Amino acid sequence: MPTVSAHVALTLAEHIDHVFGVMGNGNAYFLDAIEKQTDAVFTAVRHEQGAVVAADAHFRASGRIAAATSTYGAGFTNTLTALAEAVQAHVPLVLVVGDEPTSGPRPWDVDQIAMASAVGARTYTTGHADAAATTVIAIEHALTYRVPVVLAIPYDVASLEAGPVAETPAPRLPAPLAPRGEFADGMLDEIARALGSAARPFLLAGRGAWLAGAGEALGALAERTGALTASTALGRGVFPDTRYDLGVAGGFGADGAMQLVREADVAVVFGASLNQFTMRFGELFAPGTRVFQVDVAPAATHAHVGGFVRADARIAAEALVERLAAQASGGARPARESAPADHGSADPDRAERTSSHAAHAPWRESVDVGAARAYAEGDELAADGRLDPRSAARRIAELLPEDRVVVSDGGHFIGWANMYWPVAAPDRMMMVGTAFQSIGQGWPSVVGATRARPEQTIVLTSGDGGGLMAIADLESAVRAAAGRGVAVVWNDAAYGAEINLYGLKGLAEGPMLIPEVDFAAFAGAVGAEGVVVRTLQDLERLRSWASEDPAERRFLVLDLRISGRVIAPYQEEIIRVNS
Repeated sequence: MPTVSAHVALTLAEHIDHVFGVMGNGNAYFLDAIEKQTDAVFTAVRHEQGAVVAADAHFRASGRIAAATSTYGAGFTNTLTALAEAVQAHVPLVLVVGDEPTSGPRPWDVDQIAMASAVGARTYTTGHADAAATTVIAIEHALTYRVPVVLAIPYDVASLEAGPVAETPAPRLPAPLAPRGEFADGMLDEIARALGSAARPFLLAGRGAWLAGAGEALGALAERTGALTASTALGRGVFPDTRYDLGVAGGFGADGAMQLVREADVAVVFGASLNQFTMRFGELFAPGTRVFQVDVAPAATHAHVGGFVRADARIAAEALVERLAAQASGGARPARESAPADHGSADPDRAERTSSHAAHAPWRESVDVGAARAYAEGDELAADGRLDPRSAARRIAELLPEDRVVVSDGGHFIGWANMYWPVAAPDRMMMVGTAFQSIGQGWPSVVGATRARPEQTIVLTSGDGGGLMAIADLESAVRAAAGRGVAVVWNDAAYGAEINLYGLKGLAEGPMLIPEVDFAAFAGAVGAEGVVVRTLQDLERLRSWASEDPAERRFLVLDLRISGRVIAPYQEEIIRVNS
């Protein structure tokens, strides 16, 4: 007869097809059921943090929820940093863990429910008779609120026979949030009027717009208004037309592009939280710019916002296109009860579009967007004789395959990939760790992204500090990605962000330094190919690797010996603010 653990596994596998984890006493029966009784794919990692990171990256790369699993006690506590990151980043996943027996804690047990709650994750505990139903509730909670949840199986319950698995309902998910009430309608009218009369309109979109499927509607809105566009670091590629797109807004933005943003007279923000980095610590918009925000948050998320609509980004963008079309034709706005238009009905003929935004065309068409979004080229070598990360980043971008999916650890180096490596869509650039300001989550991110996108080239960008912190899962990344993975390690023999911020203040640099590590040798030890890169010519191995048959090549680790003296522009902003 199926056990309680099998009830959890069988129910989970109806909705989740990938599980990542480390086996232990507390989850042994669960993993046995996953392997023997379901079609879900289990991928082993080498550290419990990596299990949660892999499930997190899987969702970011595919939009499909995944599961992680660990044992109780030390296994569970190892997941906490990654769990906190998933909470902060609003990533749904299910962490299946063993827990103390129902008879009470043993000497090695800890209060796992309290610990999970402390980082913002809710725990659901299975019983003998309700394991399947509890599993569905946990999945529903994760997807509804876009958060990780913990599904705990008490140790003395895990192997109990529980009878046949009863049929359970599918998780019930909320419909997209439509604008509600006359206040929301009135604010949409106000935004439409502002865009319709703007001389220099600007649209900014974030990851929330991508999750809402708003790309096509935002493209239609940009075309109708003649707006310049940009995205947050997690929303890049959401606008379909790149001709008038300024790239990434905020600290990763090019100086020329950010100067154009400050020229905007009206800005509308879709699905972006406007955190301090996107807002350039309050300086993204000029004081006179009228800023509107559309988001599913309960209220505006920044003091610069002058008008707010709580709504799904796609529905709101479609409603604005309808209103602007009505303005152009002299008609009244659509009734509030009408269904959101599809892109076809929201995109009238070319003549009407041209007349509706002809007044805005001079600004959009008078600027050189390509020049505005260009970044500094850098020298081959910095003053200290080590590789200039800017020139290395630019060269790597030229050599990487077009199908790349980039996963990023945290650290000073995040500026280089974000500035120099364009990607086609938001789900092709993931920064796992930045929401919680953590490092050491890079290698297992490769595992989750690879399982989500098995035919794509997965590219990790990591620093030497974070790379060492997660080094156990270098093996996991190499095993999972095999001939489709590339890792770029920005090796400056230091914790670069700390050197730049606190070393410049005169604090002792000894604790901030790392003896130079040979990541290429690490790669060889686990079956990958490692290349030490000291000059741009050394990067030619990436060119030949990209042309080889993936079945014949190995995971490639590029150990870039870069200069720590070249500071990323976003880091210079942080230094300025903290000084």
